[in-house]
Amino acid sequence: MDIEQARARIAVIRAAGERVIADELDQLWAVLETVRPEEILGSWKGSAFLTGHHVEDMLAQAKWHGKRFHSASEVQPLICRNDNGELFSHTELGGGEASLWMVEFRGESTATMVYDGRPVLDHFKRIDDDTLMGVMNGRGVLDSQGHHFYFVLEREPS
Repeated sequence: MDIEQARARIAVIRAAGERVIADELDQLWAVLETVRPEEILGSWKGSAFLTGHHVEDMLAQAKWHGKRFHSASEVQPLICRNDNGELFSHTELGGGEASLWMVEFRGESTATMVYDGRPVLDHFKRIDDDTLMGVMNGRGVLDSQGHHFYFVLEREPS
């Protein structure tokens, strides 16, 4: 599979809004391009790839909206909506805020968000200039079959 095939398949998965097998997401991840922290600064709207992973329910209950990368050292990992629909940084759920680093994952160095208060890392790769694929990694993140949680971030207008 090449990068254009991966992008096309990701578009189909997202448009269908149906469950996808984590093994397929592993394959798609493998062909995408890595990114650097400075390339992903800004506000991003998030959505989960539906695999049945336990993190999907947690984020839905929190009314997760996305992430904000103000700088490499100032990241709001869990932008959520309150009951009035207003956006806020859910520091209680995230155990604080986060920062961006270049971290090796599966043999490649890519921009990675490191949570301040949890042993969790979100690695990112480029789908296109305004869309990222993310994979959550760390202690307690893998599901019962040993799969990671996968998600998409779409750049919000500035």
